[in-house]
Amino acid sequence: MYLGEAARSAGATSALPPLPRPTCMAIPAAAAHGATISLGCIGNRVYTGIADDHIYVMVRGADLEKVAGALGTIMNANAQLTTFHETRCPSLTKGEAARA
Repeated sequence: MYLGEAARSAGATSALPPLPRPTCMAIPAAAAHGATISLGCIGNRVYTGIADDHIYVMVRGADLEKVAGALGTIMNANAQLTTFHETRCPSLTKGEAARA
């Protein structure tokens, strides 16, 4: 999620939808169009051991520096949003409990 947000923020993402199998097609897609998401095919998952709840984000080398530069900003923003929502959540769930 963070890497995809950073690529978009850096203007280095493709307009392609998340790619299905094969996973390796995300490499030339990213090279041609920018950062690309791959859902990961079963062959890749078997050979690499990647969990079913993980995906790939392919970033072309030419964009790597600007995506990495945007990543810190994205991580900081998400940390602040986490604190905001964790603080806010109890007040919302109390309202739900009162209505139940």
